[in-house]
Amino acid sequence: MVVDVDICGLKVGDEHPVRLMGVINLSKESFYKGSVVSNDSLLNVAQKMVDDGATILDIGARSTWPLASPVIGEEEERNRMIPALDILKDNVDALISVDTVYSSVAKESLKHGADIINDVSGFTTNPEMIDIVADYDCPAVVMASEEVPGDPLGMDAIMRSLADIISKADAKGIDTDKLILDPAIGKWIAEKDPIFDFETIDQFESLRVFEKPILAAVSRKSCIDAVLHKPASERLYGSLAATAIVVHKGAHMIRTHDIPETKDVVEVAAAMRRRQPFVKDGDFEVTVTDIVHPDDAEYLMKSMGVTGTGAKVMKNKTVSKVVRVNNITTTEALIIKQEILARGGDAALERDAVSHETEKTDVLIIGTVLQFEKLVYKLSFQARNLPLIAEMIAEALENDMDVEHGYLREL
Repeated sequence: MVVDVDICGLKVGDEHPVRLMGVINLSKESFYKGSVVSNDSLLNVAQKMVDDGATILDIGARSTWPLASPVIGEEEERNRMIPALDILKDNVDALISVDTVYSSVAKESLKHGADIINDVSGFTTNPEMIDIVADYDCPAVVMASEEVPGDPLGMDAIMRSLADIISKADAKGIDTDKLILDPAIGKWIAEKDPIFDFETIDQFESLRVFEKPILAAVSRKSCIDAVLHKPASERLYGSLAATAIVVHKGAHMIRTHDIPETKDVVEVAAAMRRRQPFVKDGDFEVTVTDIVHPDDAEYLMKSMGVTGTGAKVMKNKTVSKVVRVNNITTTEALIIKQEILARGGDAALERDAVSHETEKTDVLIIGTVLQFEKLVYKLSFQARNLPLIAEMIAEALENDMDVEHGYLREL
């Protein structure tokens, strides 16, 4: 299914331009001091962002940065937010998003012209927030969160969190096509090392299985600092590099402090992003769907109404792997080929190995994750070096899924 939604009159999705969300901070506690604006300059800053290409403006009256000090209360946040909204209302040609975790601030903001609620807690900080979104039938950005904003560690946890948020919203009667998913890039909790953000950015396309608009907020975040070791004011080029990756992998919205520079990067990255194969005729639709991780298939199947048990049974059949094993005996290679063929996969090896005219060969094994699991189990009971080879295949496939093996390195 191709993502194609209407967010307050703005078309968002796979067949539309990547939308830019300009960050306007009213909070001097923000981690990036260069983004903070006063009410005196607010309209000029907002208009310049729109002129430069922003179609959404995200107004934040309190810092969501975990290390912000001092932490302000709801009343102070509301006192900062509402006058700013009154200044912007009907004066800029852009949708207005309010970055808040409090339902009282959200409700008052909607009354003063806000179009979108951006809740970085994913409806967890203030349980009434989901009721406000349901009552006002407004779009909402929801960030992956379990107990506190941004606390999921790793892509698996992010996917689980977003699936739970979608389910809760659906149970409240919210049109979940109006949810915009944010995978929580940034050091939201002390335990969140940069490698978790690297994994999220690298595997960003996994989020497509939810078939919802996806927002990426990478601008000047701590994962950029982990590579460049530079303050927020000097992380522009690093942010643009990360932005290009997430756009190429499917982001529909980019939240950024730097509209003109980001606009150029987004347009180039989007032009190089391959369109999802999709055919529609009347009520019939056919889409080619790429599954990155078996768990992604489980979320997709559950969203279609497949039972939890059925989705778990089938998920390892949805992802294929190609594994090369080098310098094994011809006999071992032929046994591997026979065993993977018996499980529905296949294997390729050099011609001379098939006729036993060479003692050593490489073998290319092709199969689903499930077929490899069964192959490894079977080979572990075989003779020669096959148990060792089975162990090595299992370790290689495990490393393929392991975040530390994939991204932990000297920075």
